[in-house]
Amino acid sequence: MPHDDGCPMHESVENSLWEMRLAMLDGVGPRTRFNLVDRFGSAQEVFTASQHELRMVTGVGPKVVQQIQSPPAWQEVEKLLDECTSLGIEVVPLADERYPPSLVNLPDPPGVLYQQGALQASDRQAIAIVGTRHATPYGLAQAKHFAYALSRAGYTIVSGLARGIDAAAHRGALDAGGRTIAVLGSGLACIYPPEHLDLAKEIAEKGALLSEQPPHSPPTRFSFPQRNRIVTGLSIGVVVVEAAERSGALISGRLAAEQGREVFAIPGRIDSRMSKGCHQLIREGAALIESVEHVLEQLESLGRDDLVPPSRVRGANAKQRSLPSDSSSDSAAAPPKLAPIPADLSAEERKIVELLSAEPMLIDQVTVRSKLPISRVLSTLSVLEMKRLISRVGGNQVMRR
Repeated sequence: MPHDDGCPMHESVENSLWEMRLAMLDGVGPRTRFNLVDRFGSAQEVFTASQHELRMVTGVGPKVVQQIQSPPAWQEVEKLLDECTSLGIEVVPLADERYPPSLVNLPDPPGVLYQQGALQASDRQAIAIVGTRHATPYGLAQAKHFAYALSRAGYTIVSGLARGIDAAAHRGALDAGGRTIAVLGSGLACIYPPEHLDLAKEIAEKGALLSEQPPHSPPTRFSFPQRNRIVTGLSIGVVVVEAAERSGALISGRLAAEQGREVFAIPGRIDSRMSKGCHQLIREGAALIESVEHVLEQLESLGRDDLVPPSRVRGANAKQRSLPSDSSSDSAAAPPKLAPIPADLSAEERKIVELLSAEPMLIDQVTVRSKLPISRVLSTLSVLEMKRLISRVGGNQVMRR
């Protein structure tokens, strides 16, 4: 930071101020900010770049160049930082050690996060629960149930504080005595919807509130879809409870898949408008789930201990891990025992089951080998999953049970 600008600050605050200054510019969204910092190395260097250099960056046009070369005065930036301090809001820039590691590798990570409450190392094992604001009683009950049970299993619950499914998910986690994180589409001093003010305060006490918007920023129609990438980015898996055909929850499910997260969808009534988005995700490869155990089994089947909370390790897997190992290192492990194939399967169901083994297979491979249309393969896999004959692995792979 140029000290002749009248802003002598130590390094961490200095970095926060440069990132805040960049975030305050109109027209510089997360993707453009990433492109700028990726090109010049830091937020500070962006402001020293020439007009020609700036125009070479993807997403930067004449208006953005003008914004960068005529940025807010340092007094405005420092005033914002002081305001955050007075409101109990921490400013966490991307380079800060407190910044959530799972967000760093997003294609458009927030340059600055505003935070109330505290993030913990255990929050890296988080599951997002998202869905429609216009939830049915069935959807609200399922969101609260899944949040409660997953929280008891050791996972942090992430959602967006919106009406409907989001609020039910936060409440389920809090009722379980667990941790929950709310990612807002508004500033932290402008809680939306306003009737969730008390819920937000409780979340801040027992988890964290996050936003990439300055404290008093009102919600906009762009900020909600934008915050969805943070909800999914913080999580190792996303449970979609209810979603219409065109909804933010459906976008979140697809975002999660693009980010490499596990995607789970709860089926609903075929004549319910709020179930159509979940059914669409299932057709696209999301794991159909009917119970919390389905989610836990799916995560554990990935074979990654970092995704399994301690409570699960101490439970179902503890006995297996405590068994003495075979003294002969050369002895081959016995092949896993597969469930017998029922006699009452349809021809398509039998064809697909016989293709599968205990080793995961890509759904695309199943389609090629079965010579069936992809729509038939996806629908048949969903049926077989409900019959507990197969399991989904990673959202786009399947295996025999």
